[in-house]
Amino acid sequence: MPTQPWFTDAKLGIFIHWGIYAVDGVQESWSFYDDIVPHDRYMSQLERFTGAKYDPREWADLFARAGAKYAVLTTRHHDGVALWDTEFGDLNLGKDYLGPYAEALREKDLKVGFYYSHSDWNHPDYATTRKPGRPPELEDNPYSECAAEDEDLAGWERFLAYRDGQIRELASRYRPDLMWFDGEWDRSEEQWRIPELAALIRSYVPDVVFNARMLSEGDYATPEQGAPIEPPDGPWELCLTINDSWGYQHADHNHKSLTQLIRYFTETIGGGGNLLLDVGPMEDGTIPQPQVERLEGLGEWIGKHAEAVYGTVRGLPAGHHYGPSTLSADRRTLYLTLFDIPRAEIGVRGLVTPVRKVTVLGTGAELGHRVVGGLHDAVGVLWIDPPALTDLDPHATVLAVELEGGLELYRGSGRF
Repeated sequence: MPTQPWFTDAKLGIFIHWGIYAVDGVQESWSFYDDIVPHDRYMSQLERFTGAKYDPREWADLFARAGAKYAVLTTRHHDGVALWDTEFGDLNLGKDYLGPYAEALREKDLKVGFYYSHSDWNHPDYATTRKPGRPPELEDNPYSECAAEDEDLAGWERFLAYRDGQIRELASRYRPDLMWFDGEWDRSEEQWRIPELAALIRSYVPDVVFNARMLSEGDYATPEQGAPIEPPDGPWELCLTINDSWGYQHADHNHKSLTQLIRYFTETIGGGGNLLLDVGPMEDGTIPQPQVERLEGLGEWIGKHAEAVYGTVRGLPAGHHYGPSTLSADRRTLYLTLFDIPRAEIGVRGLVTPVRKVTVLGTGAELGHRVVGGLHDAVGVLWIDPPALTDLDPHATVLAVELEGGLELYRGSGRF
């Protein structure tokens, strides 16, 4: 899946789940869909949403300080409530929150991303059909589907016209760099008319990037919450919450530590992906302080180790080094991440290219190194002296291994 060069070098994006669900701090959309919160109570948040302290320039400044290169805002979740003054459908906040957001991001040279759900569980014409092949004996959720005998294809056409109208507004008004779709599981690609939808967006933004939930039109894979053990081939992005919730929930204080987030980040970029790290602003538009602190801390770590982040590609396959790594674009510098205080020399296996120098990124301290062993094609192990305690980073230390030429690895099994 080819994609734009800016995306693969971005490394960090910020996901923003903001909507009426922040008023009561309930789960976005699913809380009424799964009958956890009564539908009328959920929708009453629409009248109580203020956005009183919404300051997109403050958001953009924070995201830039975090080291992010793009952000993705929920323009409309499965609940159908739009964050802009759409002319299609009855559910919006009566104000355009997207224009100021897009302008603020671009002032900071950040790419503009929009989340949009294919599904709309509040639209009167949405539950007029069901996904082909869905067994009729399965219980129907009235927000998303109807019984097979009650299908109304004319109603589905009205829904698609509404969907296309909103998408046309987003693409023509704001020219997003990235469209992050969701809710694709509810219908088939043919029902969504994915190629036609992609063509509509590209008619306004030819270079737009799509996530994989645009199905055959997707540009990159989108694993969610669970960090992949074996990274996907091609471009990809891990979307991850800072605590346990996407949107703001008052009772969720289970925030990941800064060290944990740096581990997620280094493991993701080491596998050739981007980390899309989620924040859930409160209903007034304020990002909770624990999330601000973690973004700022992540930005400080990235700033110190920027050489090992931007302009790099995926690093060593598993087994060569006990930790993630990245590789410079010219393949002549390998960046090794150390999570813990080394108790002995650091080993790198299968490195064919001779090493010129090893330094600690951020301090410049040079480390001794030597190759031990090897037979015929099977190369010896590179052993690197451990850094002094004063050269270690409190979260993750990075070693820059400068090579005599382009990286070449031995991946064989040795002599039998």
